Amino acid sequence: MLPIKSLLASSETDGSLGKKFREERFRFFEKLVEEKFPENQKIRVLDVGGTQAYWEGKSILKKRNLEITVLNLIEFPVSLPNFRALAGDATHMPEFGDNSFDLVFSNSVIEHLYSWENQVKMAKEISRVGKSYFVQTPNRNFVIEPHYALPLFQFVPKGLAFNILTKTKLSRFNRWEPSMARQYLDEIRLLSIQEMKTLFPDGEVYLEKFLGMNKSVTMFRF
Repeated sequence: MLPIKSLLASSETDGSLGKKFREERFRFFEKLVEEKFPENQKIRVLDVGGTQAYWEGKSILKKRNLEITVLNLIEFPVSLPNFRALAGDATHMPEFGDNSFDLVFSNSVIEHLYSWENQVKMAKEISRVGKSYFVQTPNRNFVIEPHYALPLFQFVPKGLAFNILTKTKLSRFNRWEPSMARQYLDEIRLLSIQEMKTLFPDGEVYLEKFLGMNKSVTMFRF
């Protein structure tokens, strides 16, 4: 697969650059867990906006004693014994006390919260309920907008963006359904590296690069 084609493909697609970056990112996450948590410790994990499917097949499930709670606006079914699913709001988690989890994990979620105010709330809740955290999001200033696979699309006015998505096949060679296009344009607010540092001031930075450019940013505290 050519690099440009793999860059435009969804991160769920085998062979895509998105999936390659996701796998590399998770290897970095696993390395942090290995270094920071004692071998026999039960690790209570909150995955904000995640699914059981994301974790299935990961070697860390066999190597470590993880107890994983996946939190979403609606409760997604889980089947593995060390998973539980809850419905909740990432910006307001009163059901969890301070330091309820050893680790909070979130992958490509915080950009889907409509506003900076909501992103601030989610960041504060993650920092509150987790002793450690690992939070990733696409970099707003990367040349390709990852949700639409279009260059600099994050800077296009919403009205024009809506017409491009619904009336052309420029985004992943498909026309978007109007309702889905409107939903994405309303909810996605990409974050810059500096904004992520502001949200997580006590965190360290992990950057993913493509052709020398910062494609994604992860803030972590262990």
